[in-house]
Amino acid sequence: MASTVNASSRLIGLDVFRGWAIVLMVVFHFMYDLAWFGFVSVDVTRDPFWVSFRYVIVSIFMLSVGMSLALVHRNGIRWDRVGRRALILGGAAVLVTIATRIQSPHAWVYFGILHLIWVVSLVGLLFVHRPWLALGAAALIFAGSWDDGILWQAQHTLFHWARPLLHLPRYTEDLARFFPWFGAALVGMAVYDLGWYRAIFAHPFFAAPHRVNRMLAWMGRHALAIYLIHLPLLYGLVWGWKLLVSR
Repeated sequence: MASTVNASSRLIGLDVFRGWAIVLMVVFHFMYDLAWFGFVSVDVTRDPFWVSFRYVIVSIFMLSVGMSLALVHRNGIRWDRVGRRALILGGAAVLVTIATRIQSPHAWVYFGILHLIWVVSLVGLLFVHRPWLALGAAALIFAGSWDDGILWQAQHTLFHWARPLLHLPRYTEDLARFFPWFGAALVGMAVYDLGWYRAIFAHPFFAAPHRVNRMLAWMGRHALAIYLIHLPLLYGLVWGWKLLVSR
C-alpha cells in the first residue's frame, strides 16, 4: 500500500490516518452511550482521560480536513467540488442538528464537528497554496486560543451573546469551537503543500499493505457515511441492551 495519490485523487496514507479517527470516534461514542444509559459511571465530557481522548480525535479529523483540502485543490480551486462538498456537509450537519434536537431537546448539537468541518472547508480556501501563511495563522490561532487568549474570549463572548438570541441550549452534546480547531486544519494544509506528508505516510504504520490498514483506508474513504450511521446504530444497540437487562 503506497501512500501516493491514486487515479481517483486519494492519498492512501491520509485515508488510513482518517480511519484511525473513525475508530477512536466509535469508541468514544460507545462509551458516551454506555454512560448515558447508566452502564458506566464515567462522565466522558469531563473526565480528563476522555476529554483528552476527544482532543486526539478532533485533532486527527481537522489535520485530515486540511490535508484533504490541499489535496483536492492542488491544481487550483475546483469550485464544482466546493459546491458539492458544501451541500453534502451542510446537509449532514443539519441532519445531526435535527436528530439531536429530537433526542435531546435541552442539549442538541448546533455547532458540532460536522458544522465545524463545513465552515473550515470554506474558510480554508483562503489558504490554499499558501502554506507559510497557513502556518503563521495557525500559530496566532493557537496563541490566542488559551482560556485567557483574545480569540478564546471573543469566541466565548460571541456564543454567550448568540445563545439567547438564537435560542441555543445552555449545554450541548457536542461543541466543536472554530478556535483553536481551525488552526489544526491550517497545519494540515501546510503539511500537504510543503510535502511533509510524504515522510509521514511513507512510515509502515500508514503504508504497510496489511489487512488492518486496508480496513482503515476503507473507513477513511467513507468517513461521513460511517459517522452518520454509527450514531443511531450505537444508540439503538445500547438502548436495546438497556431494555433487555431492565426486564
